[in-house]
Amino acid sequence: VQLQASGGGLVQAGGFLRLSCAASGFTFDDYAIAWSRQAPGKEREGFSCISGSDGIAYYADSVKGRFTISSDNAKNTVYLQMNSLKPEDTAVYYCAVVFATWCPYDINELDEYDYWGQGTQVTVSS
Repeated sequence: VQLQASGGGLVQAGGFLRLSCAASGFTFDDYAIAWSRQAPGKEREGFSCISGSDGIAYYADSVKGRFTISSDNAKNTVYLQMNSLKPEDTAVYYCAVVFATWCPYDINELDEYDYWGQGTQVTVSS
């Protein structure tokens, strides 16, 4: 199993970025894929997940309305479009796979995620 997150960078507040999570080593469209992030000195936060069966997306309140998760099964890739970025969005962003069709009931329950990829740094300047 491999998950590779990319697309991070430095952006000004109010700007946007699109992260990608390229997956390999498993049947991509059978399973849920999630994004989490960890800011300096804070616990990792699971904030978005897309189910493997019907593509239903879930978001934490902290990103709802600003971030959009989507998947391209042909490319085995999940995307995270991040708009209206805020300095508090600064963190290392990780993608993870849940070896189940559905996202966890609590997308912030990180023990539910089976495999994590390497992170990508997002820095939002004020």
